[in-house]
Amino acid sequence: MLRLATNESPYGPFPAALEAIADAVATIERYPEPDTALVARLAEQHGLAPEQIALGNGGDAIIGYLTAALTGPGDEILTAWPSFPTYVGDAGKSGATPVLTPLRADGAVDLDALRAAITPRTRLVWVCTPNNPTGASVGREELTAFIDAVPEDVLVVVDEAYWEFAAGPDHPDAIAEHVRTRPNVGSLRTFSKMYGLAGLRIGWFAGPAWVAERLVATRHYYDVTDPAIAAALASVDDEAEIARRREGNRANRARLEAGLDALGIDHLPSDTNFVCAVVGDAPALAAHLATHGILVRSLDDQDRPDLLRITVGEPAAMDAVLDALRTR
Repeated sequence: MLRLATNESPYGPFPAALEAIADAVATIERYPEPDTALVARLAEQHGLAPEQIALGNGGDAIIGYLTAALTGPGDEILTAWPSFPTYVGDAGKSGATPVLTPLRADGAVDLDALRAAITPRTRLVWVCTPNNPTGASVGREELTAFIDAVPEDVLVVVDEAYWEFAAGPDHPDAIAEHVRTRPNVGSLRTFSKMYGLAGLRIGWFAGPAWVAERLVATRHYYDVTDPAIAAALASVDDEAEIARRREGNRANRARLEAGLDALGIDHLPSDTNFVCAVVGDAPALAAHLATHGILVRSLDDQDRPDLLRITVGEPAAMDAVLDALRTR
């Protein structure tokens, strides 16, 4: 099956990461060492104190750590919807109430709607940008205005799992623009997407030191493994490879979008490594593509049965999707 449902990298790990993983596996009988080297490197790279950085077993687990550490029964957690489903699932585990607000028509988070939903019970606000599963981003000025309006006793976490795909002079950088100076803003990033390390499960949080400390106290002690840390360290400074992959993704995404346009299939704007097509009956079309050996993701379980998310892959993969769509 052609896996275009979970936004995995078609390029795999960076070459240096593969070498680092092989070296780390040689001592895999040992429990993981402390993660100080990667924490220190990320802090240096982003102009933060090491105390402001915390690692986790993928960004997905960090969402759970933060939710468990900061919320409980009677609290509210805000997120736009549809967005990353773990925000909602983990709110339920902590006993907090998830409050869902609609997206903008283009699929980006509607920050005005989020701001209007804040109450005295709000403890945590998730802003996923670019938004998963729809793909669009909020702008720099509107994000700043939103954060300015949020009470300082409410933590805003900007989920930037797809930041590397959208990075550029016109795209906000929550770490550089807010985490360094704000007492209530955090950023969530991951090595799963651009860096091709989804199977090693390593994500990271940057934010107020007290939040990072609570996160570390909440996570399981050995949640981050030595091979994951070694691979991340080998990848994090390779700006040339990141740029190469970003441009390759943009070219392949444009190929998919042009093909959808030619077929008369609408799609939402995307700054990510996936495209969300507006297809009417997404479950049926996903089932049709599966008969052609292609796995994609219908958003019917997130209240949008008209949307079909397709991961951007290599040109041959994009052509296979478009060929299958012509037979729908």
